[in-house]
Amino acid sequence: MSDWKSVKLGDVAKITMGQSPSSSTYNEFGYGLPFLQGCADFGPKYPIKKVYCSDPLKIAESNSILISVRAPVGALNIADTKYCIGRGLARILGTSVDQAFLNYLISANIYKLESQSQGSTFAAINSGDLSNLSLEIPETNETQRTIANILSTVDEVIEKTEAAIDKYHAIKAGMMQDLFTRGIDTKTGKLRPTIEEAPELYKESELGWIPKEWEVVPIGDFAKIKGGKRMPAGKEFSDALTPFPYLRVTDMQDGSIDQSDLKYVPVEIEPLIRSYKISVDDVYVTIAGTLGLFGTIPVNLDQAQLTENAARITDFDKIEYDRDFIKHQCNCTVVQGQVVREIGVGGGVPKLALYRIAKFLFLKPIVHEQQAIVDRIQVIEHKLSDESVALIKYKQIKQGLMADLLTGKVRVNLNKNKVENS
Repeated sequence: MSDWKSVKLGDVAKITMGQSPSSSTYNEFGYGLPFLQGCADFGPKYPIKKVYCSDPLKIAESNSILISVRAPVGALNIADTKYCIGRGLARILGTSVDQAFLNYLISANIYKLESQSQGSTFAAINSGDLSNLSLEIPETNETQRTIANILSTVDEVIEKTEAAIDKYHAIKAGMMQDLFTRGIDTKTGKLRPTIEEAPELYKESELGWIPKEWEVVPIGDFAKIKGGKRMPAGKEFSDALTPFPYLRVTDMQDGSIDQSDLKYVPVEIEPLIRSYKISVDDVYVTIAGTLGLFGTIPVNLDQAQLTENAARITDFDKIEYDRDFIKHQCNCTVVQGQVVREIGVGGGVPKLALYRIAKFLFLKPIVHEQQAIVDRIQVIEHKLSDESVALIKYKQIKQGLMADLLTGKVRVNLNKNKVENS
């Protein structure tokens, strides 16, 4: 890396540690500069303005790097305007290095600052720690800008993908509201008109106005609610993979199962708790700690062991009830509102009793309408899944580019603004 050089952050940037002004100068009405005490109000890229300060002591200029210097250390944002910064932050502004490149470079070297903060009861770094942060940078600003441009292009793709995911989540929320209040006319394949447009299509029920064809039934009238089982006292999960996965609440995400960190039951323990498994035909519900997450399991986890902190809705008539319809309705406001009312019942750790789940009221269209509703939801869920997979891919690409470009392992072609192997 003959065209790269070793520097200290303090050699190429001006560092200002924050200082908190008197609380009497704070306001929420936009007087003065937006004030940041620490990183609590950091956004994905820029801070979120909530409090202002009419008499700022330390200022971070627009486009400067904001870094948290105490509990936690190393969170980063970019100042999109002038800010007043408190003692939990520092501002970094490049003097002889491209500012956008410097932001990426500091991000790639945060681990060094985190190690500096260890060994004390309160994680913190000072101006000396920041100034002495060792970095490797290209000699020319042109190379620095080219690297920053390549990484910012990937960031733009990531931001657009995240925006698409947010959009689809919003569409799904609105769709769920319509589907579980108006349903789908199976003759036309379209949403029923609203109650304002066609009141004759609706009737009053314990759950409000619903289509005339629908029924309201307690979950316990059409299904059984069965609990899971904890590992026997004194027994641990297997150190090796076994045929018996154990599903914890932490694995239950987004209506399915996150399989990235599954635990497994030892072969010799499985016979002791094998009566508490979950089928691919069941719907799980979390009942302790985190309440009211409903979902289904993938085929490869059929007959997995179920934690005692969850239960399963099972033994329902599949001719009358669609499994995914049960899951989706239980995750929308119809059932979630009933879950919320149960929070706080009793003392100690929040818990959702099985008999209370059995009493939750449930909307029952005919099964063909249930399946039509599920089909609508799955279209948007497939779009969300595709965008989520793409987001993971783009983030991996960025991580790889940062590892290569910010170390000089891979050089950039300044004329073509692209990377090439050195």
